[in-house]
Order: sequence, then C-alpha cells, then structure tokens
Amino acid sequence: MEELIRHMLKNMEMTIGYGTNHFLMSRGSFHYRKLVRWRRDLVRKNCEITEDGFALTFRDEKEQCDYHMDVTVHDGRYDVAMREDPGKINRFWVRLPCGINEHFYGCGETYSRFDLKGERVRIFVAEHQNTRRISRKIIHDKVIGHDPEKDLRFSAYESYYAQPTFVSSRKYYLHADTVRYAEFDFRKDRQLSLRLQERPVFHMESGRSFPEVSEKLSRLLGSYGKLPEWLYDGVILAIQEGCAAVDERLNKALEAGVKVNGVWSQDWCGCRRTGFGYQVMWNWEADNELYPDLKNRIREWNAKGVRFLGYINPFMAIEKPLYKYASEHGYCVKNKKGEDYMVTITTFPAAMIDFTNPEAYAWYKDLIRKNMIGIGMSGWMADFGEYLPVDCVLYEGDPKALHNQWPAIWAKMNREVIEECGVRDEVFFFMRAGNTGSVADAACMWTGDQHVDWSKDDGLPSVIPASLSLGMSGQTIVHSDAGGYTTIMHMTRSKELLMRWEEMNAFSPLFRLHEGNQPSRNVQFDSDEELLEHLAKQSRIHAALKPYLLKLEEEAQQGIPMIRPLFYHYDSNFDYDKAYMLGRDLLVAPVRKQGRTDRHVVFPDDVWVDLATGKEYRKGTYLVEAPMGRIPVFCRKQHSQLDDETIALLKQEINA
Repeated sequence: MEELIRHMLKNMEMTIGYGTNHFLMSRGSFHYRKLVRWRRDLVRKNCEITEDGFALTFRDEKEQCDYHMDVTVHDGRYDVAMREDPGKINRFWVRLPCGINEHFYGCGETYSRFDLKGERVRIFVAEHQNTRRISRKIIHDKVIGHDPEKDLRFSAYESYYAQPTFVSSRKYYLHADTVRYAEFDFRKDRQLSLRLQERPVFHMESGRSFPEVSEKLSRLLGSYGKLPEWLYDGVILAIQEGCAAVDERLNKALEAGVKVNGVWSQDWCGCRRTGFGYQVMWNWEADNELYPDLKNRIREWNAKGVRFLGYINPFMAIEKPLYKYASEHGYCVKNKKGEDYMVTITTFPAAMIDFTNPEAYAWYKDLIRKNMIGIGMSGWMADFGEYLPVDCVLYEGDPKALHNQWPAIWAKMNREVIEECGVRDEVFFFMRAGNTGSVADAACMWTGDQHVDWSKDDGLPSVIPASLSLGMSGQTIVHSDAGGYTTIMHMTRSKELLMRWEEMNAFSPLFRLHEGNQPSRNVQFDSDEELLEHLAKQSRIHAALKPYLLKLEEEAQQGIPMIRPLFYHYDSNFDYDKAYMLGRDLLVAPVRKQGRTDRHVVFPDDVWVDLATGKEYRKGTYLVEAPMGRIPVFCRKQHSQLDDETIALLKQEINA
C-alpha cells in the first residue's frame, strides 16, 4: 500500500491563487461566500530523491519561480509540506489521483452521506441545525407532504464536527494540518482535491486492514483514553425541573426495574422558557430554587448507585451575576467596538468567554472545578463550541484561524480540569462540536441535536452515518440522544420513535436519554407503563453488554471505533450506512422507518446468529422480523470478543 501513496504523491498537481472570504453567521450557521481574485496552475518539473523521501518541484511560469513539496517518510508515514513561505498566496489546490471505484469517509461528522465519493465537503465547524435548511424542509413537508427519505443536496448541510481527515476504501488515511476554512473535493472519478487556505501540510499512511489504519491515525492524532466504568451499568435518565422531579421520576424508574446509572439534569443551573422551548439558564452555579442543597442531594443519589450529571457551554447568560463578573474583568469575546460580542442562540443573546485570555480560561476552569466537580457531579454535557464569530476581536489571535479550533480548545479545558482534580476514573464529559484536537481531548461525542422524527437527514436514521463518520475520523466513542432533541412546529416525538431509538442506543457505547427542547409536547420514558417496561428491558440489555463494551473500550484507546461500518472487517458494502457493527462480533440493524416490524438486513461474508431466534444467516440480504421491543441484532458464530456468558445473558434479556 505504500506504493499507492508514493504513486499518488509523485503524481500530485498544484494550483495557487489568492482570494477573500465573506462569512455571515446566523445562530451558529455560516453563510459562506468566496471570491478568488486570481489562480494559476503550476507545472510539475521534477521529482528529486532525498535522504528521507523525495521532493517535488512545481514551476510558476508567470512569476518564473519554483515551489517545492517535500515528502519525508517516517516508519511508513508520508509527511508532505510546502517548503516555501507562501507570502500573499492564500489559496492552494492540491490534487491527487484516486481510483474510479474508491470511496472516502470521515471529514468529521456527516449525517446524510457516509460515503463521500461524489461530494465536496466543507471543513468549517458550524451549527448543524441550519435555520435556512430547516425552513426549507418545513415548507417542503407542509406543501408537498413529509417524506422521511427526502434529503437536500449535500452542500446544504453543515456540521458541528468538521475535521480535515479522511480514510479511503483503499486503506489509507490523509490528514491535513490546516485550521482555516478548507474543502475536500471528491466529485471527480479519478482525482481528489484538497482546497486549502494556508500552506499545504498533510500526512498519509496506509495499513493492511482498516483497524491498522485506525491505529496509525490514532498515533498521529491521539486518543482520550479510558472512560469511567459506571457508564456501562445502565441508562442515564434525562430529568429536569428540580430535585423533587428527579426524586419522583427516578424512583418510578427504579421501581419499574430500570437499571439507572445516572441522572442528567441540564437545568441544574436554572431554566429559561422561550419560544423555542424549555432551555438552560447559562449561569454556571446551582440554582437554589430548582436544586436546593444540591451537593447533599447528589450524595444521596450516589448512595443509590445513581450518578448526577449537569450541563455547561462556553456562553454566559447576560442577565446573571457570573456574566457581570466576566464582563467587568474583560473575559468576554469582543466586537469591533470593544464591546462584549452578543451571539444570538435560538431566541436570546449571550456572551462568549474568550479562551485566548489566560485569566478568563483559568476562571472558567475554576467554575467547573468548584461548581460542578466540587459538588459531586460525575459528568456533564460540554455543549456548543462551534459559534466563534469570525469577525470578533480576541485577546490574542485571529478568529478566522481559531474558529475551527475553538471546540478543541473547549474540549482541552474540560479534560484538564478533570485531570487536575484527579477524577478521571469517575468523571467524564460529552461533546458535539469538534475539530482535529478533539480526538485527543474530548472524552466522547454525541451526535448532536437530531429531530424527533424519522427523517434520513436529521432524524433517527442520521445517527448511523454520523457515528460511522466520526469513527473513521478518529473519534472512537460516540452515542446519541435517545429520542432526539429538536421539536419545531409539527415535529413531535412519538411513542414508537422513542422506543425504537432506545432499542438502538441499548446497542451503543453509552445509553442516555433526552427530554428534548419541548418536553411537554414529546413522549417521555415514563409517559406510561409500557414505556417504563420497555426502558427497563433495554437498560438491562445495555448493562449485559458491559464486559464486551469494556473490551471495545480498550481497542478504542488505540484508535479503533466501537461503532464500525460493515466494510471495516469485510472489505465489502462500502456505501452501506443503514446498519453498523458494534465491535467485531455484533451486527446491529436498527428499525429506521415508522410503522415497520421488519427490515431488510445486509450481511457481509460470515455466519451470523440472530440473538433473538437463533436463526443463522450467511452473506446476502434478508428480510428479518423486528417486533416492537426488539431490533435485529446478530452475533458472529465464530465470535472472538463476546464471551459465551455475555451472549447467554443477552439472549435472556432480549427474549424476556
């Protein structure tokens, strides 16, 4: 495979140019317009063998000057960098040959497409819930009728997690060291293109298998490491509106036999009710009205084996005293006038803390240390990270260069404070936004704010390609909000949707619920006895997986994703994104369509045993029964990581 990379690099083509960018941000979504003022193709002159690789020379015939791309090889990794300082040049098109049947995966997180062949991918973090796109979708549904399989063109989508990394079906990765806006273009049959806005620097490395490619990518980008073991003991319930509500609903769940390992109360610091729904008051200290004496209450819940989780993000509610303190000390991101930059989030403005200011960074860490870890929290959602305005003024640095890095800086802060408090074995956090540094610093990801529906682009089905693409980008532990989050206009969570989502999340690394932005309009886990009974069963299934998940977590520390595409071990089904492997031994095929009690399952070349019926399947596509309460899950007959005791317990719980 090294010969393939060497061939690609020796046949590299380059174009240089100069251009300007224009960004318009609305609620974290970025309308991008570019103007290329000039561009010139360079002529490849020669390839010179060097002591540790080779160097390509490209000629700018108009300016009569040369540019060099140095390729150095270290233990099979090809490190490529332009030798010259580009000066005023800020556009670089690096084109490499590819195969006509080659497929590409990663680039962070993608929802409507897993295989990126034929697409141009934007590497720029943004709010995935693009308001213009949602509006078009709502209008389409109202005028034409709802079609869950309908999606927009790929260019209409943005992503919380954008990373200049892809993995090829030919078993190599490419990662670019770029922080500014970029695009990866896979639209041509025989050529891929990196469209960069800073000096080209990138890395390529191949492997004999996809796990080997993942391990090598991990050596380049890093890995967060081990999570607390209690995460695999059951389900994390989402309960809000105060200690009394937590007690009442937690006890109801425990009495129904639900295996609860945690309660996540995102409104621990207060709430605000807006036109969008029930939202968090971004003032990072316990709200004494909703959660009086929270530290002692957390101690009581811990005694029951139930951890308490909270919520935080990089913003501050401007109505509250913590913001006043931050503003008086100059801790906030500024606008051009020197005022605190107000960013509109859904329906209200908020101030963002400037993490380039060392004092502000230390102060925010101290809030987490004292007000969250200090009262006994075992985890939290570290939300947002993708909203840094490119026209703001920072304490230090260019916001256009730091925008993509912001979620990674946010992840680093959360990791640091957990490690400084010495609680890595007990406390974790989960994020949605990310970029290159997030691979090493984010404890785990969740797939963001899915709609509470069955739509291919934003609903339950989108979780699968999102999880797979993150895995191929180096993020090894991924989960989703069971039941989805976003309710807008006609969208409401049905009982069927919540149950099917819980079935899927029982077979994922973490099992966590969400009430959604409008809890009263959506079915919840305890809305009736059938739902409680269903959750109890799924929580037991997830807990039964613990020995297996712990083995997968060991692999995850080496860069191998826990959720994997079918081709990962079989070199087939390269464009399939409707099912996934959980580790090496389990094939999980969630029910993705409303009203279905069966689904077609694609099996790669192996012998697969239905954990519910014991029926065996071989390579091919089969229609498999999926009654409510059970999704199709299959174990490799020659399983290597699932032990017989775990399989027996899974069968028992699935058929209970």
